Amino acid sequence: MSSSPTAAQLPAALADTCRSRLLDLFKTVPDPRARRGRRYDLASVLAVALAAVISGARSFVAIGEWAAQQPIETLRVLGVAGSAIPDESTIRRVFARLDADLLDQYLGAFIWTRTHTVGSRRVIALDGKTVRGARSKTATAPHLVAALDQATGAVIGQLAVTAKSNEIPAVQGLLKLFDLTDVVVTVDAMHTQTDTAQQITTAGGDYVFTVKANQPKLHKACKRLPWKDVPSHTTTSRGHGRKTTRTIKVTTAPAWVEFAGATQLAQVRRTVTRHGKKTIEVVYLITSANHQAAPPTTLAAWVQGHWSIENRLHWVRDVTYDEDRSQVRTGNAPQVMATLRNTAISLLRLTGVTNIAQRLRHHARNPETILNLLLTS
Repeated sequence: MSSSPTAAQLPAALADTCRSRLLDLFKTVPDPRARRGRRYDLASVLAVALAAVISGARSFVAIGEWAAQQPIETLRVLGVAGSAIPDESTIRRVFARLDADLLDQYLGAFIWTRTHTVGSRRVIALDGKTVRGARSKTATAPHLVAALDQATGAVIGQLAVTAKSNEIPAVQGLLKLFDLTDVVVTVDAMHTQTDTAQQITTAGGDYVFTVKANQPKLHKACKRLPWKDVPSHTTTSRGHGRKTTRTIKVTTAPAWVEFAGATQLAQVRRTVTRHGKKTIEVVYLITSANHQAAPPTTLAAWVQGHWSIENRLHWVRDVTYDEDRSQVRTGNAPQVMATLRNTAISLLRLTGVTNIAQRLRHHARNPETILNLLLTS
């Protein structure tokens, strides 16, 4: 089973390019600069920056320093011609002017072609994150909504919004970039919207929505259902000094549920015990996937996969890359840098890496492994 980004959203030639090497893809990204006076190809600037980010670089200065330390043979592979090397100021100016949303679409389409599933459905988790370090006296911090392939932990799309309050239409806009046939979309309670449900089901996909107080009527009705009479499925896991027990109960959606295609409702109880202290969280779900496509164990895995976006993506960008303290603030540069971090994380996830910080340190010590990763992607 395969899916692909909607061709109408991207240049026609991109579909074939996305099946070639990543370094070739960079050559198709539109350059915002006038042709006259260009000293470096945009593709080489992007390749150098991504390679530096894979080594753990967090800033333009760090990217420039990484490039300056590399042998000329390495830079040639990355597309740098001549003896001049892209420096911090060049990279900063280029990234500030780059069409960040378009770059996200190019790289998202590329990663999508690397994340096909066989024998199971693709499940996409969508969630937003604010790049707090990019806030200044005159500019708000960009809020970026990312789409994560749950099976691999790779980012297959991202879109910027001006404020978190606009995240709902941004998610709907991001979903338009994908072929959702037989795809499952998981989102948090903010996006439990009838319009979003209609969009996903009309496009041939299924949704899993969390029901909270922003849908008061539905939330109240879910709480009143006779859950004590519904069979449960329970799993327990241990790690990081805590014990987590998850119990899910699933029932057929009553006729009064107004969401498009809704077939099942679920109650998820999450009990966490840490240092002898127990916390309990109960949430309700609504899904268009029927009991055959989404029995309790499958539905529970989708929900757990959605919650993991915090650890597999946002936490890595915040802690490993220290994104929230980044001083990159000019123009579109904050989003471009976030995109490069997403791409670095995605490439590593696709090779089976689970400890991103450890692998970044490895690449910093062994630059030749970065070239191997880029040349085989």
